[in-house]
Amino acid sequence: MEGREAQISSSGPKRGGWITFPFITGAAAGFTLGGVGWLANLIVFLIQVFNVKSINAAQIYNIANGSTNFFPIIGAIVADSFLGSFAVAAISASISLLGIILITLTVILDPLRPQSCNNGSSLCTPPSNVQYAVLYTGLAMATFGLGGTRFTIATMGANQFDKPKDREIFFNWYFFTFYFASAVSNTAIVYIEDNVSWRVGFGICAITNFIGLAFLLLGNRFYLHDKPQGSPFTSIVRVIVATIQKWKIKLSSNIEDYYYKHDGITETATIPKMSFRFLNRAAFKTEGDVGSDGSIAKPWRICTIQQVEDLKTLIRIFPLWLSGIFLSTPIGVQGSLTILQALTMDRHLGPHFQIPAGSILVLCMISTSVFLAIIDHFLCPMWQKLTRRSPTSLQRIGLGHVLNILSMAISALVEAKRLKIAQAHHLQGQPGAIVPMLALWLFPQLVLVGIGEAFHFPGQIALYYQEFPVALRSTSTAMIAMIIGIAYYLSTALIDLVRRVTGWLPNNINNGRLDNVYWLLVVVGVLNFGYYLVCASLYRYQNVEKEEEVSNSGTNR
Repeated sequence: MEGREAQISSSGPKRGGWITFPFITGAAAGFTLGGVGWLANLIVFLIQVFNVKSINAAQIYNIANGSTNFFPIIGAIVADSFLGSFAVAAISASISLLGIILITLTVILDPLRPQSCNNGSSLCTPPSNVQYAVLYTGLAMATFGLGGTRFTIATMGANQFDKPKDREIFFNWYFFTFYFASAVSNTAIVYIEDNVSWRVGFGICAITNFIGLAFLLLGNRFYLHDKPQGSPFTSIVRVIVATIQKWKIKLSSNIEDYYYKHDGITETATIPKMSFRFLNRAAFKTEGDVGSDGSIAKPWRICTIQQVEDLKTLIRIFPLWLSGIFLSTPIGVQGSLTILQALTMDRHLGPHFQIPAGSILVLCMISTSVFLAIIDHFLCPMWQKLTRRSPTSLQRIGLGHVLNILSMAISALVEAKRLKIAQAHHLQGQPGAIVPMLALWLFPQLVLVGIGEAFHFPGQIALYYQEFPVALRSTSTAMIAMIIGIAYYLSTALIDLVRRVTGWLPNNINNGRLDNVYWLLVVVGVLNFGYYLVCASLYRYQNVEKEEEVSNSGTNR
């Protein structure tokens, strides 16, 4: 296998294959239990333990969520370019463990947290600078570590198999492990944090993270380690640099004036296209660019036509990728605000059980998982029978846009009802007051946004994997993580902007207008959907045959 370490002699242990599966999935389960366990209940922790104002807590939560989804891109680049997947996963897991331990110390040692008080009281003592420093250091380390393991461990697991069928089976089990561990974290660990103690809950997070790290290290003798091949983004930068250097050169219509050879292979199937024609300068041959043997003499002045066309592909798909960011931003805002709503509502199920506010979002994850199976086994075959074609990636993403907008509209209507009840019971001036309205009213919006994710997230992954250049295939699937990460950062900025410009988001949301925020998200969603429709109508698949092959394979499963 090219780029991999040589297999050791037959007398030694076999490397790669299914022998690595229990170690990798055990590590993934441990990291997910430990990471999601503290992250899911972060808003409640900040409000109840660190006396952070509710809207500020929501912003910190969004930043932490954004970081855990943004760091996988950094981890993937470092793994591909320098260290390899195993080293990045092990280092990230160690950093995450130290971060969780630091967060746990804040609930064990009294000097590391402010004095407790009633939720929403104006007399609460804010954290000191030292307490903030310890808290933010722990959060930064924990989020960085969680993000560094999330996709790296999946890539590492796939690298253990040569056959595509084995990789597919591995991914199915990996994502099952991820979703199952996330559900356990969002329910069992969050329940322990709310009803037993923060010490025990965070302690469990630290222990499960340590167990995951132990699984990862114990399996090292069985892993196939891919050698770093250099960043796939280098060729993109080279095209840009070469284009700038040759900006004043007049292009030729003669195909022979462009460079096709790379590592002794002639790229006869690739011809320079007219779209973004100015980039063709990067492949235009000038004196001294190419050696006498046809090899590249000046790598930062000459590129192959294939490398130029790869950059053009990324430019074409960028507008669609951008719409994905503004599709996920309302989801980030809705997630944090829904937890704040749940804190003010009746969360009892029967006389003895109360739903933890931090667990409310698990409903979105459950609906996504269930509807993924429904789409795969029922809706896609039904669509195939009616239209004789499977739905394309762009169609699935478009349906996700619509469902997302409907979810925000339902959120606005439910919040309007909650505010009406709060006003009827004169609860506007009572911080921390519970509105006599069941939190079950929040379920429809979460179910709907989860169904929408079942359409647009897999649709985006399939689109990027299909359309991205071959050299960037491993990065293409991580683009979803980047979208989510940027969306969480934007959601934080949007909440801050709304709070500064309007009076809709006071610390006591019973005295605010959260429904107007949701209606604003509806407007953003409608505008973004219109933008998406324009981009989708103008976009042309770079490989139509492949799109049809992907669609047919999805139908025949």
